[in-house]
Order: sequence, then C-alpha cells, then structure tokens
Amino acid sequence: MKYTNADNVIPEHLLKELQKYVQGEMIYIPKPEGTRKQWGSSGSRERLKIRNNEILDKFQTGKSIYELGEEFCLSMDSIKKIVYSKT
Repeated sequence: MKYTNADNVIPEHLLKELQKYVQGEMIYIPKPEGTRKQWGSSGSRERLKIRNNEILDKFQTGKSIYELGEEFCLSMDSIKKIVYSKT
C-alpha cells in the first residue's frame, strides 16, 4: 500500500475535519463495499490449484510428505491438508 499526502487529495474543509480526530498519523481508508476484488481474481487461486494437484500427483506416485514439504517449501501440516483432503 502506498502513502499519499492528504494535502494533495483531500479538500481543505474535509482535511480540517479529519484533523480534529487524527493528526500526524497514518490512517487506512478502505474501499467502499462492492469494489473489492474477490480473492484469487489475480490468478493466485488457479496457481494454487495447479500446485496442489501437482503435490497430490507426486504423493500418489510415492513421494513422502517430508519430501514434498522440502520440494514445495511448505510445512508437513500444509502438505497433509492438501493430500488428505483430495483423496
């Protein structure tokens, strides 16, 4: 998240009102409801699905949970969740 100076984007009358509540601090202004992107809309959901299927395939062909954890840089608990929820 980038930093934006309020002097550059907020009208003076609104800035003075905000300064009654917050001075010299950073605040987060969330996007309005309905404008947020859904999780995975950037393609991350599909990449995880492909990765998890690859893990499952390798597990079914004999790779151990430990080996899969090392290969994919995941904890053994994460690997177990993947392989046992799909079988």
